[in-house]
Amino acid sequence: MLAPGVFTDVVADGAERTLIGTGRTAGALTGSADSGSTDDPQRPGLSTVVHKPGRELDEPKELLLGFLDYYRSVIIRKIDGLTDAELRTSRLPSGWTPLELLKHLAYMERRWLRWGFRGEQLPDPRGDEDQAGRWYAGSGDTAASLIAELHAVGEQTRAIASAAELADTSTPGGRFSDNDPRSLPTLAWILTYVLQEYARHAGHLDVARELIDGTTGE
Repeated sequence: MLAPGVFTDVVADGAERTLIGTGRTAGALTGSADSGSTDDPQRPGLSTVVHKPGRELDEPKELLLGFLDYYRSVIIRKIDGLTDAELRTSRLPSGWTPLELLKHLAYMERRWLRWGFRGEQLPDPRGDEDQAGRWYAGSGDTAASLIAELHAVGEQTRAIASAAELADTSTPGGRFSDNDPRSLPTLAWILTYVLQEYARHAGHLDVARELIDGTTGE
């Protein structure tokens, strides 16, 4: 299976991976990434998609990584075509913006895999938050830069997972310490947790996008 960030028209392990466009989306997204349709002249910003893993796949690690690839693409499709003003404007009482959510996901995945599982020392593991712990996106954060970061983080996750077993536990020294009274999470636990974060926030973006311009669907 190709790593995220290799964006060509290929099928590997039941999952087709291709680059997400950045043009303005016309109309509602009524199709599903299950449908197999990747080219639609009525949807100029969404000429290619990442599909869910094939139903015949039974390898747990590849299923987790495949669904992570899929949900990253869902997140990107959900913001495809939004203007910078729309990306930086909240439509919900809680106040978060689509751009802040995008930045949060990139940092969240890095926190769990590199800072958490690998125990790496990162310069700013919570760079998606302000001093109050609220999501934050600065003037230098753009959709293009954060999408590129999301792809890069996905490549890092696949590399880390490929070099380890699902039963392997996290290395102390980064996010976790030897003094933590809780058990160190396994790679399987972390990948599952990160996957549910993506799925949950994709639902949040469903609501935000519909409020912005009426777009619905996967």
